[in-house]
Amino acid sequence: MDIECVVDSRSTVGEGAFWDEKEGCLWWVDIPSGIVNRFDPSTHSNEIFQFGEPVGCVVPRESGGLVVAAKSGLYHFDPNSNRRIEIGDPEADKPGNRFNDGGTDRQGRFWAGTMREVAPPSPDGAFYRLDSDGSIWKGIGGFFTTNGLAFSPDGKTMYAADSNKGVRSIWQFRYDTDDGVPSERRLFFDTSSSPWRPDGATIDEDGCYWFAGIDGWQVVRVTPRGVVDRTIDLPVERPTKPMFGGTRLDTMYVTSLSLGLKPGSIQPQAGSLFAISGHGARGIPEKRFRG
Repeated sequence: MDIECVVDSRSTVGEGAFWDEKEGCLWWVDIPSGIVNRFDPSTHSNEIFQFGEPVGCVVPRESGGLVVAAKSGLYHFDPNSNRRIEIGDPEADKPGNRFNDGGTDRQGRFWAGTMREVAPPSPDGAFYRLDSDGSIWKGIGGFFTTNGLAFSPDGKTMYAADSNKGVRSIWQFRYDTDDGVPSERRLFFDTSSSPWRPDGATIDEDGCYWFAGIDGWQVVRVTPRGVVDRTIDLPVERPTKPMFGGTRLDTMYVTSLSLGLKPGSIQPQAGSLFAISGHGARGIPEKRFRG
């Protein structure tokens, strides 16, 4: 197995990794700086686009450009022209909140979660669904720090996590693939007895749930039965999101952050983007937003 730092970026909060199979590139963000990154492994180049405000996550659109979950709401964004069109802000009445983790379901609906970014922490966050017609629907609420969004290979199970130090849990939901509605919330995995908390996540072709173990220097794989069967040690304390990519979907990209590191720890590549090969797992193609 090989772990390579492919973008030595020192991002404050690198996050939101999404592999665009059509273009063969990885989209990822640095949340507080409002930077949207496009990493092309074929050229080893990383393009930087400024959105103009904090960005939690981005997903390519079938019709071109990106859908962006930002501080002030959801947007269509053309990174080449820097043109942005507001879709809507479901939490305009909560100025202390911003969007965080997100992605698409197996049908191409966009999901993104919100969180309170000002003290004190409170469970004001929720996951919202954006449909192709531009409508926004509040799905599940009561989160401190929305994270860990992922869908099983058949799309019938939705995963979501709360990274808050007092919660640090991952849940499963039964997911209706026809109408995009989650139900029957149940605890999937509790990290309270572990060194890490659950951050961003993805699913492999065997249906196993991989999450970034923030504060624990590892990426963690949990089987569909809720059992940890693999961990991968990383050179950074605070990984934030894994994502399978590459032509065979067998390279795992991992974002990280440089904020809030343990005093005295030496992590010169904290905040960088890493690529892990030779781990023996493969991912599932992610859907572009169908809007």
